[in-house]
Formats: sequence, C-alpha cells, structure tokens
Amino acid sequence: MISVPAGRVRLSDRRTQRSWTVDVPAFRLAPVPVTQDLYARVAGSRPAAARGERLPVESVSWRDAVAFCDALSAREGLAPAYRRLPGGEGVVRNPGADGYRLPTEAEWEHACRAGTGGPRYGPLDDVAWYRRNAGERLPEVGGKRPNAWGLYDMLGTVWEWCWDVYDAEVYGEYRVLRGGGWFDEHWSCRASVRRRSHPDLRLDDVGFRLARSGPDVSARSRR
Repeated sequence: MISVPAGRVRLSDRRTQRSWTVDVPAFRLAPVPVTQDLYARVAGSRPAAARGERLPVESVSWRDAVAFCDALSAREGLAPAYRRLPGGEGVVRNPGADGYRLPTEAEWEHACRAGTGGPRYGPLDDVAWYRRNAGERLPEVGGKRPNAWGLYDMLGTVWEWCWDVYDAEVYGEYRVLRGGGWFDEHWSCRASVRRRSHPDLRLDDVGFRLARSGPDVSARSRR
C-alpha cells in the first residue's frame, strides 16, 4: 500500500454551499481500486457486471465493501476495522484496529490531490478513464498516469465508496462516493465532487479502494 502523509484538506458541497476543513493523519491507501481477482479470492464471488481479472470490482454495495475489508483483515491476521451493532444493520469503526477499511472522504480527497490545489492532479485524459475516452466499457485498473503519490485511478474508472455518511439530516444513512466513473462526463471527475448512494445499493460504476490506519513503517508494498 502507499503511505499517504498527514495533511489538511478543505471539503465542500455544491448542494448546500458548505465547506469545512479536516486534518488528516498519515495513513495507507491501495494504489488501485480492489480488482475482481482480489475480491473473488477473498469473498468467493464475482458480483461485477463486466468480467476481467484486472477490472475493478463493481456492483458492490457499501455493506459489501465493509464486509470485504473485514474478511481480508481476518485472512491476514489483522484486527478488523469494523464492528456490527446489534440487529445487524449498523456498523461502527473499531478505534486503533490495524485492519483494512474504507477511506474517509477527507482521506480520499487528500490522497487524490496529492499536494495539488486544482480540480485534478493532471490533464484528465492522462489520468482518468471517463465517458470521452473509455470506449463505453469498464477499463482495467492502473492504465493511466498516477498522481504524485503513486495512486492510480483516483479519478474516473469507478466511483469509490467512502466511510462517511453524506448528510444524515436529509439523506439518512446514504454514504459518500468519490472520484467519478468510466461513464461520467468530465465535470464529475474532479477531486472535490461528492456523490451519494444508499449503503445497500449496487451499481455498475461503483467500486472501492482499501485503506489502513497509520503510516507504513515497513518497505512499501502494493496490493
């Protein structure tokens, strides 16, 4: 995984015209979204609409992604990042757990920007697969230029689930999606764009990326 340095990010929401600043501790993030190959090896299923070992897994709900994180943690002997509340619907973070998890949206945007201040970390056609250049099909991961921190496909390819609730007062338990997807127009593929979806919904342009808490104290590894 890639070590992402600590920093500060300013988030914004166009719908409410609200903005807020978040301090982000150092953490680790996978260089690419979870692939179908990895998902099948851990979860034992292939939910994706398109098929290919190096394609990002999609058609996975937020709850699917959370369950995958804990399954991979158990497989590697790590403390699970999540705990289910009585009744089976609610999920909370386990403080201090070293297992795999979804990034927060502040972590996601901080990692996406990689020290840049504009809407994108490079020319869109160089860094992202989206409607104009994807040929109306889901692309493999890692096929475009990474950002300065070595992270691929942060824009385009698939929208990525984040941990956060989007707006509890208005949308209840809907969760945040970031990054834009292979069938989106260019305006959706920007570091600041927020989208929302129900945590049980599965869509063919939505996947996820793995995170872990804390800096990487060993040599960098890539999943």
